[in-house]
Amino acid sequence: MNWIQFGRLIRSIYSHNGKLPDLDWIQKQGLLAVKLGQVHALRSDFLEPAKCEHLSKLFRNNHSMGSEDFLNLVESTAVPEFISNFESIEPKALASASVGQVHIGILKDGNKVVIKAVKKDVRKNFKRDVSSVRNLFKFISFFYRKLKRVGNPEAILNDIEEYTLSELDLKKEVEGVKVLSSIKEEDKNLYDFSKVDFANVYEPLCNENVMVSDFIPGPSLDELIDEGKLEYNTLLELFKVHGYYMFCKGIFHGDLHPGNVLVDEAQSRFYFIDTGYIGRVNSKIRKGLFYFFKSLTENDFNKAANSLSEMAEVPLTGAAMEKFKLDLVDLYKDFPGKSVSEISLTRQMMETIKLGVETGMSFHQGIFAIVRSLMYLDGMVLRCNPDAVLMEDIKPFIDDFDKYL
Repeated sequence: MNWIQFGRLIRSIYSHNGKLPDLDWIQKQGLLAVKLGQVHALRSDFLEPAKCEHLSKLFRNNHSMGSEDFLNLVESTAVPEFISNFESIEPKALASASVGQVHIGILKDGNKVVIKAVKKDVRKNFKRDVSSVRNLFKFISFFYRKLKRVGNPEAILNDIEEYTLSELDLKKEVEGVKVLSSIKEEDKNLYDFSKVDFANVYEPLCNENVMVSDFIPGPSLDELIDEGKLEYNTLLELFKVHGYYMFCKGIFHGDLHPGNVLVDEAQSRFYFIDTGYIGRVNSKIRKGLFYFFKSLTENDFNKAANSLSEMAEVPLTGAAMEKFKLDLVDLYKDFPGKSVSEISLTRQMMETIKLGVETGMSFHQGIFAIVRSLMYLDGMVLRCNPDAVLMEDIKPFIDDFDKYL
């Protein structure tokens, strides 16, 4: 994706000409274009709902390769004698994502599994596109130096690059399952993990290119939202589990968008998939962000300002801190009691970070993983229950997390 194609992509997303972005064209531009489209699919605070709904198709509708091409890919990139372990492999793809393709298979012992394979050349092409867009950002930042301080598009691009390259190494996905499962096992007598699970992985059949795990029946959250069937309480239960990983452990699924969560028919059990990118944040960041959000649920914006400053790499002091407090209180003066459709949590967070940077704060790149997770939640709530007052509804969970910090 060159600079001209990147410009066309951004124009198609943000234009107000009534036209929806061309999804086929976006997919042809490569993985980075698809990832940017997916991020914007949840930004109904900035974009029209119809455009967000249209872009959300990028979570599940991608060009698929034929059965023969898939088998050739697996045979050339999997562990030796891979195919001999299977009784059969479904010729039709179960799913085709921007990163890879998934088919159902039956092992010799009769177990029903899914086979995931990374598409050929996707790593090389993604790295090339990231390099091109990064050079564009550097060029723009040279003439508009404030962009790096306020918007910092390079840091956002670095975040996308980090979690996407992790997804492209399926050994990391196997490791991600182990990490999250071990936390669940270690803390099962301390916290309620009964509603989250992970598919069993057949590690001897896995490498960086191909992964085999048990088949999990059930739709993704994205499919349920699209069909108007997702219950709002399901999202709150998701936050209850994911929030514990984020705030209490600082180790969490780093790309938990609605396509990466499967649920059972009763919407009573979650299955986290695509665990290649595990977010990790230090105690200072996770506690700082946690107490910032706890202060928001209590409508104590002076305390929220203090928490954010303490989390910054260089905290504010003196007149700068007093100015930040006044500006933050002004930013949040209409926030209490407002639904997500009236005031988006995502937009408030971005404005808060912008305000902090303009006042003199700087933040570790690690905050983007948590902010992105909360953006995904906010985006799902906007699509599922736009009248929800999210900060009031998550307050009981926030109060509960405080016991484990």
